[in-house]
Amino acid sequence: MQKGFDHIGVTVSFFCHDGSGNFLMGLRSKNCRDEHGNWDIGGGALDFGQKIDDCLKKEIKEEYCTDVIGYEFLGYRDMHREHNGKKTHWIALDFKVLVDREKARNGEPHKFEDFGWFDLDSMPEPVISTMPYFLKLYRSKLI
Repeated sequence: MQKGFDHIGVTVSFFCHDGSGNFLMGLRSKNCRDEHGNWDIGGGALDFGQKIDDCLKKEIKEEYCTDVIGYEFLGYRDMHREHNGKKTHWIALDFKVLVDREKARNGEPHKFEDFGWFDLDSMPEPVISTMPYFLKLYRSKLI
């Protein structure tokens, strides 16, 4: 049974920031499941029995080599997409997360070709397909 394909997957998504209006994004490599060459916010699947905040902290440590200073739950997204002709269904639990900009590193270079800090008015392109909806829902909470 595969999450998101055979049953609804739950992901913890995070938009890390430095407290000064800059947000951290990674450029997806060919080793990612999909949307290669697109800029993405962070995230990871929630495992059975895992606490949401534990997943959040673990994924940020893995992806960006830094600890969570503070976080805010933004809301959820019901995401229906398609991957290689097969429909997917994920529920994203979305967070705005404060991290130490000086400690942030690319902890998964096999998944992310690059990473960088951007403000909401100078987002890199192209972004993942779910990003416009994310920004529509949460832009006012990100400022």
